[in-house]
Amino acid sequence: MGRLFLATLAMATGLACAAAPGPLPGPGPRDTCPVCGMLVAKYPNWIAQVHYRNGHAHYFDGAKDMFKYLQALPKYAPGHRAADIQAIQVTEFYGLTRIDARKAWYVIGSDVYGPMGHELVPLASRADAEEFQRDHKGRRILTYDQVSPAVVAAVDDGRF
Repeated sequence: MGRLFLATLAMATGLACAAAPGPLPGPGPRDTCPVCGMLVAKYPNWIAQVHYRNGHAHYFDGAKDMFKYLQALPKYAPGHRAADIQAIQVTEFYGLTRIDARKAWYVIGSDVYGPMGHELVPLASRADAEEFQRDHKGRRILTYDQVSPAVVAAVDDGRF
């Protein structure tokens, strides 16, 4: 019975791993942000990305432009639909790894600037966001769902 359990566990684990998406590819050297037109690969510490089920991807030079894109999809990506998005990722500040943007925490109003000025700085956990806020004079911590078009416009204007 022990062998059967181990064989079943190994098979289930293998199937789960096969079903899980691997790391998403990053931008190439000529990929530009659809919002501002900047070359994205020049700013690897700030890369955000939206991947579609059909394999198409858009890359951004920061979370702020990613939110602008997502909040005005018909303007920046005619023909693409939110329902077709497979993954949304941001580069988290401390580990410089790409994480699920919907699970990230964002600090605004800090003394850390992105390629386009004031930025929504992505962090992997609430604890990281609180530490970052203390260390970098951040004004507010937000979740993905709290980042409205009004918040993005305020960050652009330096109002927090």
